[in-house]
Amino acid sequence: MRDGSLTARETELLSDDATDVSASAISLWELRIKWNLFHVSGDRKGPADPAQVLTALSRIDIPVIALSPEHAAASLNTPMGHRDPFDELLLIQAQEMDGRLLTRDAKLANHPLALQL
Repeated sequence: MRDGSLTARETELLSDDATDVSASAISLWELRIKWNLFHVSGDRKGPADPAQVLTALSRIDIPVIALSPEHAAASLNTPMGHRDPFDELLLIQAQEMDGRLLTRDAKLANHPLALQL
């Protein structure tokens, strides 16, 4: 689903008051990098303007977690099957915060910190 819509299960999880939901500044950083790149056709490579995403997160009271020095220096306890530095940092952040990473990335499907619905 590249259109940005949530599945019913994702919506249910994110709407549950018992679920502690946050976003990562790392995701905004990755969005910004992709948003500023263009295909030969002139279309942006990024799916969303990170400034608009940040505004939307603020509007629905989802906090954005900064990349702390401790997270930047930490190692991932369970290695990934690929070498994407953004994915690694997101997983480290989840690991260090005793959380899970909600993702649609098939490369992360089997990682114990990844949650795919």
